[in-house]
Amino acid sequence: MEKEATVIALTGKGGVGKTTISATIVRLLTEAYPDAKILAIDADPAIGLSIALGAEVKETLDDIRQRVADDVTGKLQDTQDILAEAKFRIFEAIEEQHGFAFLAIGRPESAGCYCAINTYLREVIGMLVKDFDYVVIDGEAGIEQINRRVMDKVTHLLCVSDQSRRGLQIIGTIKNVADGLVMYDKAGLILNRAAYPEKIDFTDMDGIPVVAVIGPDETLAENDIEGESVFELPEDCNVMKGTRTALENIGIL
Repeated sequence: MEKEATVIALTGKGGVGKTTISATIVRLLTEAYPDAKILAIDADPAIGLSIALGAEVKETLDDIRQRVADDVTGKLQDTQDILAEAKFRIFEAIEEQHGFAFLAIGRPESAGCYCAINTYLREVIGMLVKDFDYVVIDGEAGIEQINRRVMDKVTHLLCVSDQSRRGLQIIGTIKNVADGLVMYDKAGLILNRAAYPEKIDFTDMDGIPVVAVIGPDETLAENDIEGESVFELPEDCNVMKGTRTALENIGIL
């Protein structure tokens, strides 16, 4: 019996360092499991994960969706046929480096709702997980993608928040929505940029176990200013140590 992929989805409000932690998870997986097939999916239209990973984006998922739709109009009517056609082009677009593969959702050209690309992303994730051992999804900020069941089934749901009351309230909302719409095996909360960990009330986390508390990281700030990827971060910086702790506590490392 084939081992199912470990699918790690990260969610939380914007500006809490979710993308950096997603990238750090990818780095840690490549180091711990050098022979594994690892896929990083940037499901945020802002495409910040590519910068954090130092990955080049040649073609996004939305580029492929539009091109396939144009090419198969009048030829393939069935959605599964279109997806099968798209799968070959998606693998061509996936950028491989540093021991992982990378795919970005992209930003639709037309303004407004992301319904079509989110629906497409759900189908694509379902196809791709069969070809990888680990999939790391940097989700869009907020609950939109969970509401639309983009993350239909994941093995590990990692919620990221800062120490603010608003950030933790959003995590509570995300967890409540995910409980009804997402199938997951384990969930954990990473408290990032926690300047005052002694003031954290760990009993008020909406039933989500805290898997790591990460303090402010000056090294990471310098890394961002220099435009370097997470692969240039030292092993002993806060985000590296904290993310490793989170993966150990949730049973991935």
